[in-house]
Amino acid sequence: MSVIPVELAGRSYEVRVGGGLLADLPANCGALLRKQRVPIVTDSNVAKHWRSTLDQALQSGGFEPRWLVLDPGEGAKTWAGLERTMDWLLAEEVERGDHVLALGGGVIGDLTGFAAAILKRGCGFIQLPTTLLAQVDSSVGGKTAINTSAGKNLVGAFHQPALVLADLDALGTLPERELRCGYAEVIKYGILGDRAFFEWCEAEGPKVVAGDRSAQEYAVTESVKAKARIVAEDERETTGARALLNLGHTFGHALEAQTGFSERLLHGEGVALGMVLAARYSARRGYISDADAEQVTTAIAASGLPTEIAALGLNADGAALAAHMLHDKKMDAGSLPFVLLRAIGEAFLDKTVPLDDVAAFLDGELRR
Repeated sequence: MSVIPVELAGRSYEVRVGGGLLADLPANCGALLRKQRVPIVTDSNVAKHWRSTLDQALQSGGFEPRWLVLDPGEGAKTWAGLERTMDWLLAEEVERGDHVLALGGGVIGDLTGFAAAILKRGCGFIQLPTTLLAQVDSSVGGKTAINTSAGKNLVGAFHQPALVLADLDALGTLPERELRCGYAEVIKYGILGDRAFFEWCEAEGPKVVAGDRSAQEYAVTESVKAKARIVAEDERETTGARALLNLGHTFGHALEAQTGFSERLLHGEGVALGMVLAARYSARRGYISDADAEQVTTAIAASGLPTEIAALGLNADGAALAAHMLHDKKMDAGSLPFVLLRAIGEAFLDKTVPLDDVAAFLDGELRR
């Protein structure tokens, strides 16, 4: 097992990466469970694979697991989903000193973390991420949120977990599409800040999607180390360091909004397309070469991720896609900073990007 500390003043915690962590849950987090009854939030897909494992593990440790099982997908990460979760936690008499377990992917982690942030003005929670995307990104760093009709993750809070257990065994239950989505967040760390890791992804990345355990362990561990360093430096995205983690997200969220936050385009696929667009737009602005942008595109495509927005068949033009960006939570004084590239492995915030130029660029991509 690898243990990666997330160093925050007064709120430091560990991310543990390894196999068998869920099956040995009491040994890993029993000290944080104050009461016999343990509240767990999950979805029906995850429950099918892992409910019996957690039941057996917790019961063997003298605990009584209590379950809220939600429908899978982004539909749970809404006002209605939040209300249902809050009502259930209150009915379970969860107190401020208790810890709620979030068992699932990014949707469950975001929703449960936000509920924990506002329940009785804040209780604890433990992240048990079961997707590659959640293990390498959304479970670490304390960003919690729900979606609204105006856009993705616009209502939320910074609320750090007390512990993250990234059980690599969970990756074996994922469909290939979900693994690809998670891999988008893995290669992101190389593209934005680590050329050597990007080159590892070029050579070994497809093995992550293919289920190679050694490659998955390295990918998760190195990604978490990168995320932990950035979060420790800029927990609340105030200095700009953490904003670089949004590489691909401004473009990607616009595409997700246009497709209705649906199964048509999963979040990781939106991020993959967004990184391709960010690289190509960086070339358009003269920051990197067309060859660099093509290298990014080729590396992402090698894992089976989408790289062309024209293939989505969107009923929209560039202006419509750019309009979605006006609701981006990173808007500041009417300006939207974009994460672009000076080189592969060197991202930066560009606060001078005109949205009409972005719209014109996207028109070209839609015709590509």
